[in-house]
Amino acid sequence: MKIFQCGHCNHPLFFENNKCENCGHISGYRDLDRQMLTFDPFNSSLLSDREKIEYKYCKNKEHGVCNWLVVNDYSQDYCRACQLNRTIPNLSDKKNFQKWQNLEVAKHRLIYQLQKIGLDLPSKMTNEEGLCFDFIAKNNDPKIMTGHSNGVITILLREADSALREQIRKEMQEPYRTLIGHLRHEVGHYFWERLIFQEQNVLPEFRVIFGNEEENYSDALQNYYKNSTPEDWRDAYISKYATSHPWEDWAETWAHYLHIMDMVETAHFFGLEVNSKQISEKMKITSTYDPYTVKDFKTIIQTCVPLSFAVNSINRAMGIPDVYPFVITPAVVKKMNFIHELLLPKRKH
Repeated sequence: MKIFQCGHCNHPLFFENNKCENCGHISGYRDLDRQMLTFDPFNSSLLSDREKIEYKYCKNKEHGVCNWLVVNDYSQDYCRACQLNRTIPNLSDKKNFQKWQNLEVAKHRLIYQLQKIGLDLPSKMTNEEGLCFDFIAKNNDPKIMTGHSNGVITILLREADSALREQIRKEMQEPYRTLIGHLRHEVGHYFWERLIFQEQNVLPEFRVIFGNEEENYSDALQNYYKNSTPEDWRDAYISKYATSHPWEDWAETWAHYLHIMDMVETAHFFGLEVNSKQISEKMKITSTYDPYTVKDFKTIIQTCVPLSFAVNSINRAMGIPDVYPFVITPAVVKKMNFIHELLLPKRKH
């Protein structure tokens, strides 16, 4: 993600900030051009410091889960990210409230990225082919699970419990399990329908690279959970779960493509370099470009690999698990390149 600055004092701001810690000016995010705006806290209205345009906060600001702005005369009370919420948990339960906050942080970062790519995000509440989110607190019905179905992304609130999520990660023998990872994976299923299934000229190439999705999905998942994964799965897949079915291979690869793009974009805006005398020339990089402007995906991978090695090494020095505990093989690069080229025409900069 890019670096944001206060419009009053130029102090750096995080994406989630609603106040500059340096000068005290109020801040909010404008998604139309991905800018953080700031406002004099003593004004009776939100008049932006730089442009002198009046705004209002998304209504979810009152719950402390959104800092996005809309122009003052906008007909909607909610921002474009919060308009995608179909179900939120019962906020009278304080345990639910903190978990919902965590989910919204991850969801807003997801929407930032999808908007930067240039993908359309219609709300399912107004468009049958649109997208929406159900954040569900209790799982009394065993049929309700974290997943995607016809544009509805369901996330069980328990996934926002870090201790429980770590327990599940260990039980499932997963190297990585996060809220942003869940959301990126599930939205991948939605965009498979939009970008592959509805574009029949793309489907044959998808099947060559990922396999035939017409394979019975239920049987494939049962087989995955009953039988051990082949020892050589890393040669062609980004994760064990990706081996279960072409749909899951796509969703896992899609999620990791988004991980990598976000990591490299962040490195670019911080001007990070990997330039140690102790490593080979192939592992030396300078993050001089925004990956969303790059056509050749191999260039992005050439930055991602040394970068992930460096940040993983920092984490290990602190006794923390790797930030990115995955190996990106040539076969996986080919799959990610397919996604990258599919999305290139969507770019709106």
